[in-house]
Amino acid sequence: MENGKKNWYIVDGYLPYPGEVKDADFAGHEAVMLLNCNERDAHVFLDFYFEDRDPVKDVPITVKAERVLCLRMDKPEEIGGVKLDRQQQYSLRVRSDENIIVQYGRMDIAQPNLAYIGLMGYHE
Repeated sequence: MENGKKNWYIVDGYLPYPGEVKDADFAGHEAVMLLNCNERDAHVFLDFYFEDRDPVKDVPITVKAERVLCLRMDKPEEIGGVKLDRQQQYSLRVRSDENIIVQYGRMDIAQPNLAYIGLMGYHE
């Protein structure tokens, strides 16, 4: 049984303003969830593409066998030290040596009602 794919793309990266919600313990952010259903670790590389600067490629991430890994895009320590600017467009390519599943989510709290988007990455 094939679980996932080896190449994924998230085109609409846009780290939102962190916002302020009274009495709340969260901030506007994006996350990329990587699911490895295999019995082997997945060695993953992240490639970041920008509108106005050179890409950052080959950022290594390991997803343990039969585990999920959530990467907060506003936390450079979780994405190989890459610092993403808030409210700046970027795209992400995810390459893996094992088939994985990639999902993306954004929590935008710039307005009082909040907004959340969750979607599957495009794969080939």
